[in-house]
Amino acid sequence: MDIAAEKKRLRALALGRRAAMGETGRAAASRAAAGQALAAAGAIQGRTVALFAPFRDEIDTAPLASALRDAGAVLALPVIIARDQPLLFRRWDKDIPLVPTGAFRIPEPGPEAPDIVPDLLLVPLAAFDRRGFRIGYGAGFYDRTLALLRARRPVRAIGFAFACQEVDEVPVETHDEPVDMMVTQIEAWAVGPRA
Repeated sequence: MDIAAEKKRLRALALGRRAAMGETGRAAASRAAAGQALAAAGAIQGRTVALFAPFRDEIDTAPLASALRDAGAVLALPVIIARDQPLLFRRWDKDIPLVPTGAFRIPEPGPEAPDIVPDLLLVPLAAFDRRGFRIGYGAGFYDRTLALLRARRPVRAIGFAFACQEVDEVPVETHDEPVDMMVTQIEAWAVGPRA
């Protein structure tokens, strides 16, 4: 099997399903997923949680950001330093303006926001399976970032997406970093340990 071709096929399939949800459906599902994620995260007061700014029709993290702030979490957002580098995270306080950056104009905190290392990462994705493997958008940012963070200390990664993005099985390559938990608008589940 050509893994790259299969990942491309599964990405297109899952993204097509996500787009078909429509704006109203995605908004309602994003609110429901925020409740699932907050319950799954456990005690988060004073812990640093890295979210992501949604891109195109990704799940909206704004409802979750509001709930996490109310629960006392410290929030962070990823910053792309260079194409082949891990992500950097900057603290995201409510009053810090976000700056659309890069080719895709994804909002991120500016350089005046302090760098911060998250305890918990909400990971965006195009497709996922029940084992916790995910297909991103092809640049490998989260795989590199999770590998680096996990080499330094324990960190929890939670895949955050709509249920319709689930596929039967994601083909796995050696560099693929699975998440520890998946959260959708319908359910949250921990994935098992890996060999």
